[in-house]
Amino acid sequence: MPSPGKQWRHVIFSTHTSWLPGDPRGFRNREHRIHSSGDYKNPPPKEEHAGLYRYAQKISGEPVVLPVEHRETIGRAIIADLQKRDCRVLAIAIASTHVHILCELPEAPAEYRDIVGRCKTAACYAVREQKPGRLWGRNATYKPINDEQHHKNTFRYILAQEDAWTWSFKEGLQEEPDGKDSETEGEMP
Repeated sequence: MPSPGKQWRHVIFSTHTSWLPGDPRGFRNREHRIHSSGDYKNPPPKEEHAGLYRYAQKISGEPVVLPVEHRETIGRAIIADLQKRDCRVLAIAIASTHVHILCELPEAPAEYRDIVGRCKTAACYAVREQKPGRLWGRNATYKPINDEQHHKNTFRYILAQEDAWTWSFKEGLQEEPDGKDSETEGEMP
């Protein structure tokens, strides 16, 4: 059960320029003015929007890739920042070009966008000497968790990310908003 005024969400965001307009894995731009006929599970035809993709690569530069040695530092910075803002975190995966988080966020879109933006900033500061410059793409996806089965599936999905640094609430104590430590054994909150 989420805390009052909050909702569990699956948050996904990518590194800067790692998913561009015209991407062969599929894409859609803001307000779906342009979108491909497929998605990453069922990719569109190979040459669909190829010119747009080449143009986007030319003006955007190389995608940011998170080195393996920085992923844990980035993940722990995100976890600490969310906890500092009284948001419980159940699972996180930091891969080369994207992040998945299962966490409790306020219901108001402006609030949860602000919190995730601050987490991105905290992660940038954590590795700024080793990885200076912009790390993150502009937007994020905030999928609400609908029921207990969805909650469990999302938790498992995040921890099963290949080639990613992963963490779950079961790996240690997580401080609760009231200042008490909660045991992490057993069921998900």
